[in-house]
Amino acid sequence: MSYENILYEMQGPMALITINRPDRHNAISLATLDELQHAAATAAEDDTVRVITITGAGGRAFASGSDLEEVKHRDLRKALEPIVQGLADQLERTPKPTIAAVDGICMGGGLEVALGCDLRIATPRSRFATPEGKLGIIPGGGATARLPRIVGRGWGMEMLLMGDPIDAERALSIGLVTRLVEPEELIPEARRMADQLARYAPFVPRTMKAMVHFGMEASLAGALMLEKYAQGALVQTEDKLEGISAFLEKRDPDFKGR
Repeated sequence: MSYENILYEMQGPMALITINRPDRHNAISLATLDELQHAAATAAEDDTVRVITITGAGGRAFASGSDLEEVKHRDLRKALEPIVQGLADQLERTPKPTIAAVDGICMGGGLEVALGCDLRIATPRSRFATPEGKLGIIPGGGATARLPRIVGRGWGMEMLLMGDPIDAERALSIGLVTRLVEPEELIPEARRMADQLARYAPFVPRTMKAMVHFGMEASLAGALMLEKYAQGALVQTEDKLEGISAFLEKRDPDFKGR
C-alpha cells in the first residue's frame, strides 16, 4: 500500500510511523486513519520490528485532532463507529511496545492516538488537551476511558471537563508523558528506547504489556494469579537460562526468542 498522509520507515528495530499533514497540523482525516491502521498492522506482523513509534511531521504538531471538516458533517451513524477508537485499540492490543513521540500540539483525536500507546515522550514545546466539550461534543476515541486511567480521576476530569491545554511540564508531572527531550532529540530518544527493548528476550516486553493491560481491568487477586502463571511460563524458556547465565558471567545475553 502506498501512503499519501503518513510516512513509514525502519530505524533499526523501530518502525517509525509519521503523520505527514503538517499544513493541517497533522489533523487525522479518515484517509489518514486508514493509513495509520494499515501501517500499524504491517509493523505488528513484521518480525524485524520490535517497537512501533508514532510521531508527527513539521515540528508544530503530533496531531491537532480529528479533521474538523469531516467531523462537521459526521452524522449519528458515523459518530457511533469506532473511528479513532479503532486505532487506539489496535495500538493497545498489538503485542509490541508502542511509543508516541510528541512534538507540539497533541489534542483531541491526536491525544487519543497517543493514549493508545504504551509510552509517551514529548518535547518542552508540546501541548495537550481534550477540547471537544468546547465544540459541543465529547471525545469519541477513548479519552474518557483511557485518560483517567493514566493520569488519575482528578486530572482526567480537569482535562476532559475544562478542555484547556496543559503544557509539557504539567504533562510530565501528572504522568501523561514520562520523558521530556529537546525536539532534535525526540526521535533519537525513541530509537534509544527501542534499542533497549530490542535487547530484551522477545517474550518479555509483550508479556509485560499484556500483564499490565489485563491487570488494569482485573481484580488484584486475578491479576496476581495470572502474573504468576506468566512468570511460570517464562522461566521454562531458553532465554531465561541465557539471561541469568549472561548476568552471572558478566556478558551480554544472546536471546533467541525461545
